[in-house]
Amino acid sequence: MKPAEAYIIKQPEPFKSMLLHLQLLIEHTLPESHLEYKWKLPCYYIEKRPICYLNQSKDYVDVGFWHSAHLTKYTEHMVSENRKVVKSLRYKSTAEIDDALFMNILKEVEKHKNKSFLT
Repeated sequence: MKPAEAYIIKQPEPFKSMLLHLQLLIEHTLPESHLEYKWKLPCYYIEKRPICYLNQSKDYVDVGFWHSAHLTKYTEHMVSENRKVVKSLRYKSTAEIDDALFMNILKEVEKHKNKSFLT
């Protein structure tokens, strides 16, 4: 088993189910993406460009987007929490995941994959 997959599988519930659900949505929406293990986290890449990472932190799952500086849509759903580049979506349960919204955000991020992380 690859380290990124092991990270997801070893998480306690409900986080494991949330991460697996998000993984399914990412791979369905961005079939050209691939999962790597960087910075001790599962990270999705398209070619050599990072798209997002998955992190179980405290009592939520965090999906971080490096290209968030270029996003003009859906920013009201994201948190930055004093981070300069990354914005993320946070989920405390699988029921909180809006599949359509999440997939729309992924498509928006994909449009900016070749840009610098900063504006």
